[in-house]
Amino acid sequence: MVSIPRRGRIAVLEVFGTIGSAVRPSVYVPLLEGVRKSRRIKALVLDVDSPGGAAPGSAELYAAVKRVAAEKPVVAYIRGMGASGAYYLSCPAHRIVATPDALVGSIGIILLRPILEELLQRLGIRMSVSKQGRLKDMMHPWRPPTDEESQKLQALIDDSYDAFVRAVAQGRGMTEDRVRELATGEVFTGRQAQPLGLVDVLGDMETALEAASELGRVPRRPLYIRPRRPFMRRLFHGMAAELTDAVVEELETRLRGRVVS
Repeated sequence: MVSIPRRGRIAVLEVFGTIGSAVRPSVYVPLLEGVRKSRRIKALVLDVDSPGGAAPGSAELYAAVKRVAAEKPVVAYIRGMGASGAYYLSCPAHRIVATPDALVGSIGIILLRPILEELLQRLGIRMSVSKQGRLKDMMHPWRPPTDEESQKLQALIDDSYDAFVRAVAQGRGMTEDRVRELATGEVFTGRQAQPLGLVDVLGDMETALEAASELGRVPRRPLYIRPRRPFMRRLFHGMAAELTDAVVEELETRLRGRVVS
């Protein structure tokens, strides 16, 4: 029989929304550090439902999760979407659980840059640029990139991509060559991802909690840890939700009968 500490808890940290806006590293990294340092918390479940987001923020969260995993069991539970940066930060977990229809993967990097040159010309706007450093304005949208700038930008993307591949390879026990075969930017369902080695178990939150209890040798006693919302956001949250519902209902009423499938 395995003795289980009575006072231990399983922390559950919700990672919902886009990394960089809804999931801000400046908020989540201290929460993860608190989990790592807490004597009462014996295991961590990451409750993930996110499309990813900013590459620097994803890498910062990955490093924070990795520090926790070096000291305590971590289980990542992908309930709806664990794509791109959200999958990145899940990779240090000792076990990844996903629902069968969850969207998993999207291993890749993308850089979006609008080119507004023609629009500015139509508006009669010209840009005057004074700079030191010939590549200082390489990311600005008022002109297309030169061949040299395109190569520089691609090198930045390649570097982040290589780091992502290494993280997946290390976390999932794969070779980098195997990860690159899967790192096309596409997503997989949980059912598809399991035989590919991107997730370990198909299940739900109960499955994730049981895994954390087993790995941490701790009772199944979840402790939900959530970022504290600013006062004004808490004050107007209910009002905003009601307003959104009213707008959606009005739009559906106006569009009913005009849209055919």
